[in-house]
Amino acid sequence: MYANARTPDRRELEHIGRVLGGWQDDDGPLHLHPGDLGWYSLRGSTATAAATRVWSDGDTIVAIALLDGPNLLRFAIDPARCHDASLASRISADVGDATAGVLEPGSATIEARGAAALAEELARHGWLPDEPWTPLRRNLAAPVEVSDLRIETVEPERTAEWVSVHWSAFRGTPTTDERLRSFVDEWCAAADTPFLDAARILLLRDEQDRPVAVSAVWSGGVARPGLIEPLGVHQEHRGRGYGAVMTRAAAATLREMGSSSATVCAESSNTGAVATYLAAEFVADAEVADWRRDA
Repeated sequence: MYANARTPDRRELEHIGRVLGGWQDDDGPLHLHPGDLGWYSLRGSTATAAATRVWSDGDTIVAIALLDGPNLLRFAIDPARCHDASLASRISADVGDATAGVLEPGSATIEARGAAALAEELARHGWLPDEPWTPLRRNLAAPVEVSDLRIETVEPERTAEWVSVHWSAFRGTPTTDERLRSFVDEWCAAADTPFLDAARILLLRDEQDRPVAVSAVWSGGVARPGLIEPLGVHQEHRGRGYGAVMTRAAAATLREMGSSSATVCAESSNTGAVATYLAAEFVADAEVADWRRDA
């Protein structure tokens, strides 16, 4: 019988990351990746552990989820058990029970790519398909052609320019000095977790040496798919192809780290992001939808 969901201790994060890495496969779904925990770990190891849920069969972890906000649960399930109805029933019961400590009552979203039995169970309990996402991959068997523009690998304590570009890309406004310092501190916090050793923080400069695009990439292990999370272009420098340049550089970095492929998943409605990855020779898989529970 599968155990109820539990919240791990932060000392377990390294092991959880290794388990997640072992579940990444070029022929499998783009489900929760060690890099997702890595990006979340900007909040620190204690917060990352507090946001993680694991389900086990005895001493064996069989499902891992990240509570990426109070109402978004992102899953990976052992590929050998993605059709396991008993496991799906256990997870469904836990996400449906507010006292289980997994999801709060009311509206919520579950990302469960490739978890066939869980998807069936959620549908049976009234969860509905949400907006579609487009998974994209680039095989890294062959070298990746990169631009002559300067690509830097940035250390956590020197991420001020990286943070400014990221903030512009995703918020559309200049960052305040206070937020800038806070974000740099968050990168330093991530450095104290088990995940940053498998990451590279990348910054692209244009011909005038201005920072124009950023990315972070996360290895899932040698000969496993790596993850691009996040990637963005400064608002003032869009429309000049820097997104595709940054994407190729990210893929090339993952190849240097031993990854078998570079992966990313974009909202299908974000046509600009999808087009950028396609321009960088990524191939789109069939769309996937999260699951939604209305209040």
